[in-house]
Amino acid sequence: MSDLVTETLAAPVGTDANQDAFNADLMRRGYSRRSLGKIAALLSGTVAVAGAASPAFAQQSAKAVAGAVRIGSNECWTGPLPAGAQAAMKIVSEGNRYEPDDEHAKLFAAVSEVEGVPVERILAWPGSSDPLARVPVTFASPTRGIVTADPTYESIWRTGDYIGAKVTKVPLTADYRHDVKAMLAADPNAGLYYICSPNNPTGTITPIADIEWLAVNKPKDAVLLIDEAYIHWSETPRAAKLAVERDDVLVMRTFSKLFGMAGMRLGLTFAAPSLHEKMMRYDGGQVTNMLPMTAVACGTASVPLASEIKARADEMIAARDYATAHVEKRGLKVIPGSHANMFMVEWKDKTPKQMMAAFLDQGVQIGRGWSAYPQASRITVGSMEEMQKFCLALDKILMA
Repeated sequence: MSDLVTETLAAPVGTDANQDAFNADLMRRGYSRRSLGKIAALLSGTVAVAGAASPAFAQQSAKAVAGAVRIGSNECWTGPLPAGAQAAMKIVSEGNRYEPDDEHAKLFAAVSEVEGVPVERILAWPGSSDPLARVPVTFASPTRGIVTADPTYESIWRTGDYIGAKVTKVPLTADYRHDVKAMLAADPNAGLYYICSPNNPTGTITPIADIEWLAVNKPKDAVLLIDEAYIHWSETPRAAKLAVERDDVLVMRTFSKLFGMAGMRLGLTFAAPSLHEKMMRYDGGQVTNMLPMTAVACGTASVPLASEIKARADEMIAARDYATAHVEKRGLKVIPGSHANMFMVEWKDKTPKQMMAAFLDQGVQIGRGWSAYPQASRITVGSMEEMQKFCLALDKILMA
């Protein structure tokens, strides 16, 4: 990449003075001048850091096979809630307008009413990929690292590696929670601590008391990022209140999972306005102005549907319990305590890649493995019919 292109990519939206302040801030935090173009390219989407910036990486990581049962990417087995789908279809006729009737404000009002988060602390995104890249760029650096569990969703690891920030991975506890005290001890001067609860890939919960402990005891100028992509399958207390009470906590949500909107690309962050403003220094916040109105309308109509949300969650929990019970009857270990639309199975003498191939031969696409648990695969929970097909496929594989 030429120096001219690098300088152009590194320039934020605004005046030359803003550009100078932007560059000075990054260099003060330990970035080299050469890093400035890399960061701008990352956030502009002109590079794809294997899951850090490429859109919908989780969904693209396993190409669909025609006719196969798709239980590998944590997608919902069905589409948006009916009222949400109707709202999206209705607004298509107004697709000539950038924003037909204050649609962002309607979404924020609906979310605020349900979650108890003030409107000024809510921001919407085209999915979660952008904020998962933007947060480490903003609050970590080559001099302030990132601390996560292991295993967990790896996107933030890749971004950290890309920007030159030290990434510290701390094993889960014996009961598969984030070990928050070990996380703090592992890097007491980190700039960013990341908790995914329910955790991907284990589906397990980290108690809110543990999360609160980390928020209180981490460095005062560090940020705690809590990823609640799978929170709708759990009745655990939610972390949104921390993003209301504190100015150093950021909570992420997505409509890609239980709401069945993975392809529509809509996510949320809850945080103090000051945190959101810092995240926008790199491009003037243009990405949040590029939301498809179909997704916004669908999300607005879906958020208040408490009974429909619970019914969908209960349906998938029943399918999950059916499948895990069947797996355990076959003498295989299921990592216990999942509160999400996924679970992990340990295969004894087979690797995750071998089992992916074996299941695909039976017309079923299962998920991948994580290096922390080299003999285990993540299985997405689909419909009851799909989980029955998964169980039949498992029986055939074990009998072969």
